[in-house]
Amino acid sequence: MKIPTSLTSAVRSTLLGSLALTAFGSLAALAQEAAPAVADAAAAAAPTVDKGDTAWMMISSVLVLFMIVPGLALFYGGLVRAKNVLSVLMQCTGIAAVVIVIWVLYGYSFAFGGGTSPYWGGLGKVFLSGVTKDSVAATFTKGVGIPEFVFICFQMTFAAITPALIIGAFAERIKFSATILFVILWVTFVYFPIAHMVWDANGLIYSWGALDFAGGTVVHINAGIAGLVGALIIGKRAGLGRDMMAPHSMPLTMIGASILWVGWFGFNAGSALEANGQATLAMINTFTATAGAIVAWVVIEALARKTASMLGAASGVVAGLVAVTPAAGTIGPVGAIFLGAFASLICYYMVAVVKPKLGYDDSLDVFGVHGIGGIIGAIGTGIFTSTTLGGIGYASESITMGAQVYVQIKAVLLTLAWSGIGSFILYKIVDVVVGLRPTAEAESIGLDLTSHGEAAYHN
Repeated sequence: MKIPTSLTSAVRSTLLGSLALTAFGSLAALAQEAAPAVADAAAAAAPTVDKGDTAWMMISSVLVLFMIVPGLALFYGGLVRAKNVLSVLMQCTGIAAVVIVIWVLYGYSFAFGGGTSPYWGGLGKVFLSGVTKDSVAATFTKGVGIPEFVFICFQMTFAAITPALIIGAFAERIKFSATILFVILWVTFVYFPIAHMVWDANGLIYSWGALDFAGGTVVHINAGIAGLVGALIIGKRAGLGRDMMAPHSMPLTMIGASILWVGWFGFNAGSALEANGQATLAMINTFTATAGAIVAWVVIEALARKTASMLGAASGVVAGLVAVTPAAGTIGPVGAIFLGAFASLICYYMVAVVKPKLGYDDSLDVFGVHGIGGIIGAIGTGIFTSTTLGGIGYASESITMGAQVYVQIKAVLLTLAWSGIGSFILYKIVDVVVGLRPTAEAESIGLDLTSHGEAAYHN
């Protein structure tokens, strides 16, 4: 609009001011209209946090802690001799406490710190930097999240139970100080990198397309091979083959195995990160695979030894749970029965035939059940995830069963190599620093008295 030159300067100024005010008012109105649209777009982009998902993940985290203390502690405690039961309980308790502290200080960052490396998560979340009560972690559903603190707690319990599994391989013959030092080093250089490689979107094994729903590689193969290496380096228990080394309390072991089964629902179904259909699939598979494994172990034992033992049933519980862990969210319930039963068959053979023949002393069969069961479960995941066998199917229709199994085998081999070599080096370091094994006299008296100054039972 052109202003006539005949108008006085005062009038012109008034008109210009009016036009400016009108323009400013129009811009302000447009801004007010645009602001809700921008806010709506931001709200749509932010993940939605559901109270039901949050509650389920809080419960799952507590269930996994329940697996460590008292579950695993009692399971292992009942399997050792009475003079060493407290040492095993103390190792499980001490490991859980130490790893929880490490996880908060730097472990979460090393595994899930947001770094782009295929091997570790970086330093971005050391001391939980930047994490608040309002921080949100992504789930497997686009646009759905859970509070980051609950994700941290859930993964923290996985980090705590994995090294606790290892101690069963060399139970009754390791110093408490050596156990704690080894665990500190092991989670730092072995567990955190493997967890990142398998479960972080930038991880190497994740990029291969390997399937590991709840920790077949990260937890069980990882711990199983570390336990075997430790058993070989530390050596056999004094008096093995001569002294009576039967479990001192099968009731304790049965209670521990039962707690493990119950807690494992948090382990497997919780790995869906939501209270949804996939969590229910993992839940029913945790029932059926375990039941199939128990039945198979008991039948095999009855045929081979003419008796069905409580120890065999408890071993079947763990074998089934271990085997279904990587597959829980992707295979069908009937496939889970077969997977659990097959795992029991192979684990029984490893424990009853291979171990005595080779002569190594894996005290509580950590490698024979967790390591071998984890390998069977990881490879079996690639098979039973097929829709032909009742699974939910692979990531895309172009992936064949053979291709997926090949990726699963690659993931297994990398985990075996990383954990096996890394654990060997760390055991040697610990042996130089504090020594791995107590004196022969301390072993003879029992670690309860010599390491902790107390006894489990008093006559």
